[in-house]
Amino acid sequence: MPSYTAPLRDMQFVLHDLLKVSAQDIPGYADLDRAFTAAVLEEAGKVATNLLQPLNAVGDRQGCRLENGVVRTPTGFAAAFDAVRSGGWTAIDCDPAYGGQGLPYVMHMVAQEPFVSANMAFSIYQGVTHGAYSAILWHGTDAQKATWLPKLVTCEWTGTMNLTEPHCGTDLGLMRTRAEPQADGSYRVTGQKIFISAGDHDMADNIVHLVLARIPGGPDGVKGVSLFIVPKFLVNPDGTLGARNAVSVGKIEEKMGIHGNATCIMNHDDAVGYLLGKAHKGMRAMFTMMNEARLGVGLQGYAQAEAAYQNALAYARDRLQGRDILGAQNPDGPADPIIVHPDVRRNLMDQKTFVEGARALTMWGATLIDRAQKNGDTDADGLISLLTPVIKGFQTDKGFEMAVAAQQVFGGHGYIEAWGMSQFVRDARIAMIYEGANGIQALDLVGRKLGADGGRPVMAFLDLIRGFVTTNQAEARLKADFLDPLEAATADMHAAALYFMGQIKTPHAALAGSYDFMHLTGHVCLGLMWAQMARAALDALDARASDSAFYETKLATGRYYMARHLPATAMLLARITTGAAPVMALDAAHF
Repeated sequence: MPSYTAPLRDMQFVLHDLLKVSAQDIPGYADLDRAFTAAVLEEAGKVATNLLQPLNAVGDRQGCRLENGVVRTPTGFAAAFDAVRSGGWTAIDCDPAYGGQGLPYVMHMVAQEPFVSANMAFSIYQGVTHGAYSAILWHGTDAQKATWLPKLVTCEWTGTMNLTEPHCGTDLGLMRTRAEPQADGSYRVTGQKIFISAGDHDMADNIVHLVLARIPGGPDGVKGVSLFIVPKFLVNPDGTLGARNAVSVGKIEEKMGIHGNATCIMNHDDAVGYLLGKAHKGMRAMFTMMNEARLGVGLQGYAQAEAAYQNALAYARDRLQGRDILGAQNPDGPADPIIVHPDVRRNLMDQKTFVEGARALTMWGATLIDRAQKNGDTDADGLISLLTPVIKGFQTDKGFEMAVAAQQVFGGHGYIEAWGMSQFVRDARIAMIYEGANGIQALDLVGRKLGADGGRPVMAFLDLIRGFVTTNQAEARLKADFLDPLEAATADMHAAALYFMGQIKTPHAALAGSYDFMHLTGHVCLGLMWAQMARAALDALDARASDSAFYETKLATGRYYMARHLPATAMLLARITTGAAPVMALDAAHF
């Protein structure tokens, strides 16, 4: 049976040594001192370890079931959801006007990590609700906010997003779900939506579906799509629940992983809905949910890798097999623990360097969102817009890869269900697909984000890196191990960006290299994080920090990433500059 313990020390390092949150000029950040964040994270870790992690295997084995039109969640999920609600974990960053705690978004994200690592399927119920809350908060009327937000904040009601239809996923312009306007200002929504996470369950009194649909007579394509609030139960004027709406579950999907989350086919049969935002502007409101969800999915990528890594590390320390080639390390035993072997060390270091780098990148991204929203900082908004497809795409690709690597440490035991490693692999796999498959993230990065605002965000990102390198150039302890590799990788990214900009008349060349560019940018992002973490570790050591071993370990781990992973940018650049010819050489009929 797998185990999990929240990596509290590393989370605190990211918040305070790296990001220095309490010193930032963002409203609410001054309150985020070490004692406060430690108290929050310690409690989140307890909930994750003691309550959610034991239910992870239960959810995987039992899954959800549809009984008489109602989805039943696995044993223990409902009680755990009540505990999470009553603990206030669903309301951390929500507006106090609607019952939230009003903390910065970064605290929501860092507190969510242990929940996702401990039980990803369970955490999705809360995660999609937070997205629905944000969409209504930013795009709803005052009346809609008053009706829906207080219950969404507490998760007494939960939310969903209904986008995909059987015949259209990414191309939402093909959707057929329609919304007929009514005399009272409501709409009647009819259509089928598929792949709806948390589409129905028995843990909340109501489920608030946000549904994309077309109003007859609107423009063709995505320009004619609107967003509607379509609740499972209608709400009376006094806030009590009324009649059951014409929304039903057609089926629960049988999936590779996240069995504890109900992924539903939802049928809307002339259901009552309420327009959210402006007519024919539904994509704008839906992207409020999707962009938040994409950062959350990027967190899922490394959070699953963290849980898998912890178990692989424990197994490597315990499993006796063979002898160290330089001599027995466990002379009183029949063999040495496999962690003595260089290839196992390589495997574990790959996992460790990714997880810690991705944690830093994700939390930095969360601070950019806070800065953009609370300070009105357009530069921060442009930067997180650029980085969102990278955080989602790169981190979920690598997160799955690292979950597989952790499984590999177990050898044959990793393939046996009793050890639990296959669940990490199966659960992590979905993160590469939902909230926009990673190929779409790559196309978004190259096709939209790279040239956004005349290329200002990407140039600002490159300038940020160059500024860090220049500022620290005289630090001999950083130069060879961190600054020089980062400079080389940044030059590769710049060269790739210039290559794309020169391919305006041959767009296939840019599109063929987009996936490689997403990974190239991801490596540069983690390279920057590791260089900044190395600077923070050296500062702590110079200040004679009491836990010097932690900071020395951080430096050694960072050196591994810079030496073993960051050079991949040169390979990726070489692939990008081959253009479209190798990719498009075969006619479709010749595959």
